[in-house]
Amino acid sequence: MRHYGDEERQKKDRKYTAERGGVLYPRAGALGGCTAHNAMILVYPNDGDWDYIAELTGDSSWRAANMRRYFERLENCRHRPVFRWLRKLTGINPTRHGFSGWLRTERPRPPREALRDREMMDVIESSAFGAIAALEHPLKRLFWFFRAKGDPNDWRIVRRNAFGIRYMPLTTSNHARTGSRERLLDLAARRPDKLHIELDALASRILFDADRAVGVEYFKGRNLYRAHAEPAEDRGERRQARASREVILSGGAFNTPQLLMLSGIGPKSELARHGIEARVDLPGIGANLQDRYEVSVVNRMKDDWALMNGAEFAKDDPQFDQWSRSREGIYATNGGMFAVIRSSRAECVVPDLFCMSLLARFEGYFPGYSKLISGDHDYLTWVILKAHTRNRAGTVKLTTADPRDLPEINFRYFDEGSDDTDEDLNAVVDGVKFVRGICADLIKEKLIVKEELPGDRFQSDEELKNFIRDNAWGHHASCTCPIGPKEQGGVLSSDFRVHGTKGLRIVDASVFPRIPGYFIVSAVYMIGEKAADVILADNSD
Repeated sequence: MRHYGDEERQKKDRKYTAERGGVLYPRAGALGGCTAHNAMILVYPNDGDWDYIAELTGDSSWRAANMRRYFERLENCRHRPVFRWLRKLTGINPTRHGFSGWLRTERPRPPREALRDREMMDVIESSAFGAIAALEHPLKRLFWFFRAKGDPNDWRIVRRNAFGIRYMPLTTSNHARTGSRERLLDLAARRPDKLHIELDALASRILFDADRAVGVEYFKGRNLYRAHAEPAEDRGERRQARASREVILSGGAFNTPQLLMLSGIGPKSELARHGIEARVDLPGIGANLQDRYEVSVVNRMKDDWALMNGAEFAKDDPQFDQWSRSREGIYATNGGMFAVIRSSRAECVVPDLFCMSLLARFEGYFPGYSKLISGDHDYLTWVILKAHTRNRAGTVKLTTADPRDLPEINFRYFDEGSDDTDEDLNAVVDGVKFVRGICADLIKEKLIVKEELPGDRFQSDEELKNFIRDNAWGHHASCTCPIGPKEQGGVLSSDFRVHGTKGLRIVDASVFPRIPGYFIVSAVYMIGEKAADVILADNSD
């Protein structure tokens, strides 16, 4: 995919891959989608994300207080044991965590080696104190921290749009990855009469009877989608899956709009360009593509981290053996230490920056990026994530009428986007300066040898802006089939139905009118639970 339409502008990105004409956007072509390879971080959305949908649609069921119950339904929180017992014994639950859902969440277990590594602890303590000192309103920070114990998902601080130091809850079960993949496999094993999973299947178009969706055509075969590193040469076997009631698309922000357009639903002019007859003219499909902006401040440390000794990030390394035996060590985490949630400017009511520290060399996504993580054990990276971005100019368009081909994906960053105030750009600059301030003492103490990215060449605000324009990335694509009125670019009604059709709904990251929260997976899980309620209610007969 691309960050810019202008080729010369795009080439300035260090991550640009010329032979593919774009930038790598990692996704998992597997059951469970990106939950099979994500960083497992589960951070609750902001209340305003839900209230906005309620106001846009006039549907009060989207209000934040009501949406929280879906989080409670899906979560099985294992990192607030006192409140777990309070809920069990008395029914009182001020945190509004879920304690009996299908998605287990845990706090990363600090490796014992870290506790023995004095330098490690110096880094953690110095970074934490630096972060605290750099934030405003010290009394508020202390109140929020002691109330929630660093938990970003505690309802009492979520509803106050609190900021400060937080740990990162992970979707793990006994410190092993869990998510929608495990949920599906469990249900398929327990209820094979209710759930059939068809793998190695590429959806090619939606089948209609007049204006009603009645099924999906797909091609059966391995590696049919040409995003694969080794795509198949043949099309596979053409098959159909017929629906008794409804068709529900969950292809994500790129492939759901692609499949709709291949089926004649989308902008009429875009369909005509590929010889596709328009069944429903919906200009909003494939527009409104949104994502986070992220950049890294990468620091090389004086020595390797002790807990990384011998780590190859492979099944035969000592860390994997330790995790296999005792569920301890670096593999019982995602490499993160802690995060700081803050506002980039005083007038931000909802904090818009999520700054997280990683014990790794992480510079963004490009072919072979993981080799930097596995090969270098003496790095500390701060990743700055800009939430609630203003840019709505990204698009997903067809390249051809062949479902095997990748669509044309362009996020139209910064000067090509719709944020003419540079609010997003200025916020990321603020984030870089903030984490540099945290690291200042570590540099003085010579625990950090060198800032390798952005580096000494980028100091002034203007220099940092140029660095960010050229190097930012994202991995939370969303909003290409948004809920909302058709005349305002909406594609779906508030009950997930596609405008102008019958028997067709969408339930995935494409449905949001604005990108929610800091990490969108929690919001995607929640809309899945809400959609289940809506669909069951509509089909109660």
